[in-house]
Amino acid sequence: MDVNYSGWSRRDTLMLGGVAAAVTMTKGTASAKAAVRRPVAKLFMTDVGRGRNVLLIHGWVCDSNDWSWQLPTFEGKYRTVAVDLRGHGRSEVKPSGSYMPTDYVADIEALMVEKARGEKFVVMGHSMGGQIAARVAAKRPDLVAGVVSVDGALGFDGPAVDLFAKTNHNLMAENPAAAAEALFKLAYAPTTDPALERWHGRRVEGMPPDVVRESFGPLFFGPGQVGVGAASAAFCKSLTVPVYHLCRDPAQADRMRPWFTHPKSQVDLWPHSGHWIMQDRAEAMTLAASDWIDAL
Repeated sequence: MDVNYSGWSRRDTLMLGGVAAAVTMTKGTASAKAAVRRPVAKLFMTDVGRGRNVLLIHGWVCDSNDWSWQLPTFEGKYRTVAVDLRGHGRSEVKPSGSYMPTDYVADIEALMVEKARGEKFVVMGHSMGGQIAARVAAKRPDLVAGVVSVDGALGFDGPAVDLFAKTNHNLMAENPAAAAEALFKLAYAPTTDPALERWHGRRVEGMPPDVVRESFGPLFFGPGQVGVGAASAAFCKSLTVPVYHLCRDPAQADRMRPWFTHPKSQVDLWPHSGHWIMQDRAEAMTLAASDWIDAL
């Protein structure tokens, strides 16, 4: 197993100046300049293994430990980078107002410019991380070989939109950790391990309230959202890279299958699982994802 060292064993850190400059050199566009004006965050990550490049992005109010069930397999066959997003886990906490999807995308884009060195990554994201992965693919298809979206924040409609609107209201009006935990309770399967449920709840209780409040709503509401309705459909149809989307709702799976036009794209239904598919059905999900990645 190949281990890359930069400061800490099995850990790596993105420093602001050099990476932001790399983005500017790579893309002389307004969006790249905006990334420099709004500095990227210092991110905690592990970078282990050799083979195809795979980048793992966790979900809202989570961290890279969520991929612990996949890491033994992935690190044994891929060069695997598992990252904590800004404000999450052990990464830098930015001030309030710094948790829009574009902020997360800028961080990941900078990371990939630094790490790719002319190569592409398969980007796997869970929940919010699935949407961030897809947004990166839309912005920088030159860096992305494919996207694995594990119940990613895309393609929602109907009652889910009402639930998300209620959650967003509660995040702003009350203890945000309590509002997040209330949403989590609706996302578990009867077979979800209660220890996992408690872990998820305890983790969000320890997070900065601004991060919890501000990261959720823009995924689904406001200008530029791509998580719900026609905007999500148009966004998904615009993607040029292959996408493997795993979801739990039959109607959502049927709705989204025509959206991804690349011939290697795939939408699979994963019933009898909670939102954390990679934990509830760890072995099956790891095998399915690695099979799809290997077939690219």
